[in-house]
Amino acid sequence: MIIIPREKSVLENLNSYYVDVPKPVEHCQGEFGSGCIHLQSPRIEGVVFFDNDELLNSIFKNKEGQIEGQAALDGLIEAAADHNFTIHVYKIDPKKIYFWSKIPTAKEIYNDLRTEFTDLEGLIQEMNSEKLTGYIDVSLDRGKESGLVFFDKGQIIGGSYSWNNGEVNGSKGSQELLIQKTKESSGIFRVSKISFPTDEVKTESKDSRKEPSRNSITMLGELLGIFERVIRSHRKTKVNFNTLLKKKFVEKADEYAFLDPFVAEFVYADRKITFAGDASDEELARGVTESVKELAEEFGVLAEVRNECVFWTQKHQRELGRIGFSF
Repeated sequence: MIIIPREKSVLENLNSYYVDVPKPVEHCQGEFGSGCIHLQSPRIEGVVFFDNDELLNSIFKNKEGQIEGQAALDGLIEAAADHNFTIHVYKIDPKKIYFWSKIPTAKEIYNDLRTEFTDLEGLIQEMNSEKLTGYIDVSLDRGKESGLVFFDKGQIIGGSYSWNNGEVNGSKGSQELLIQKTKESSGIFRVSKISFPTDEVKTESKDSRKEPSRNSITMLGELLGIFERVIRSHRKTKVNFNTLLKKKFVEKADEYAFLDPFVAEFVYADRKITFAGDASDEELARGVTESVKELAEEFGVLAEVRNECVFWTQKHQRELGRIGFSF
């Protein structure tokens, strides 16, 4: 995905027929400090991000796909010999240049939030509270309309919207319009996170961390599997189970931070739990079972879930007794 902020255009409509592509890169570094050079032809699109000292990233995109880094730059230089590129240069704030250059490296951490169960305003607030860097990708009415909301350390720094031809801008009105459209249309939210080399790394030693036992993780994975089976058995309950569970985990994240889907420490898939956070057996059990109980009550299936858990309770009687908890 090639996304660039276009507010500060400093050079426009250069033609690669008259320009040796590597030369404007060197010139722009010295003249503008930090920014990007956008190259576009009918078949190829590319961008080169730079600051005073170095080239930060390059992207080459054609019908066959997209590549990044030095290979992308080499591809653009080579393509310039055979294709006629229109070139635009944009100046970007040095404090934001790393963000824009790393958008192609963003990792999707949440891919199936639906408008029926997730409020975009709440999702934006969650991004802010977690101080995450990345973006929310909104697709409405099967892609008929779309939008991207960009965050840097939890703060909105712009957006890109289909009704504005996808151009990046900081319009508050466009953000509010996107929020309104998510309330009126069906669609999907995807959240992607950009990681920085300077992100703080936990220095706490592994031995000093509180980690749940493998028995507890297995036990709770089985509980979620039972609950999933009950939910799916009710044909009238037309809901994506993973979406349902993640929505509840978002609600519980203030109390049980390790459940926060944005942090991605707790992952449930194929009736198994993968956990990479810090929590005691007791904390993990409370977070999961409270979530199951609340959801079961909301869907009116708590009695059925408890009935289905009779064998599970007997099987894990010792483990449940050890942590002093019962479902």
